[in-house]
Amino acid sequence: MSNELSMLGNGLPSYLKELQLDDTTKALMGGSGSGGLKRISIKGGVWRMMVNGKEVAKNEERSMNVVVVAAAPKVSRTFYAGTYSENAEGKAKAPDCWSADGEVPSPKSENPQAKRCTDCPQNAKGSGQGDSRACRYSQRLAVVLANDIGGEVMQLTLPASSIFGAGEPGKWPLRTYAEMIGSKNVPITAVVTEMRFDTEAATPKITFKPVRVLDSDEHNVAIEKGKSPAAIKAITMTVAETDNVPKLAATPKAKAEVAEVTVEVEEPTKRVAKKDEAPAPKKDISKILSDWDDA
Repeated sequence: MSNELSMLGNGLPSYLKELQLDDTTKALMGGSGSGGLKRISIKGGVWRMMVNGKEVAKNEERSMNVVVVAAAPKVSRTFYAGTYSENAEGKAKAPDCWSADGEVPSPKSENPQAKRCTDCPQNAKGSGQGDSRACRYSQRLAVVLANDIGGEVMQLTLPASSIFGAGEPGKWPLRTYAEMIGSKNVPITAVVTEMRFDTEAATPKITFKPVRVLDSDEHNVAIEKGKSPAAIKAITMTVAETDNVPKLAATPKAKAEVAEVTVEVEEPTKRVAKKDEAPAPKKDISKILSDWDDA
């Protein structure tokens, strides 16, 4: 850090450490501060910290201890037309259709597939690879690192394989783990949770177990973190929104393109070309995080 910016380091007044960037600062940053939310990616069975779609740090340990400070009230659904991929910068592809409550498509969906999720052809067995469904379940969480409960809130989006199932002692999927914690009349926000990669799974899968109960002061901090703007964003925004994946306006008739980033283009209006007028050419759609290592 340069000498000019040294006053903005660890010697900040306590009130400034709790503030979020205001709209004035974001505007003067040219929009680069519009997202600002960090997320944890589990791509390739590695914990990766992502900021605006770019990997800034990673941790190759098999487990990570966190405190879950908030969770989306319902399991989400997400559909991609074609095989899911990330673009060249590592940003997530924008979904063609998604649902925040698992019941109806979000009004933000680029290409809704049905009026209700239960009636959607993408929810039918076999619509995906093999007997799977093309529309996938996911759960959005807001978490903080156990060694820095008062630190930054991060988004974690879990696939269905990490949410459902029976599991086994010490290796439970999220829903079973939460039910077991809840059955003891203990809120999950008052527990340090170990997240661990299941090394026997073919694709990244996370299992959960409790490590310890927070003391009263720690729990109060976790509660406040769960009410923060960052936590609200973490449980309401899609991964693509967190990564600031740009979208183009699309008409209801526009079809989702199978590409690294969804780009939709209005269909050209059909008209009769004059004899001396050539048809118009088509457009070319051409991280305190001591346990993280620098990427």
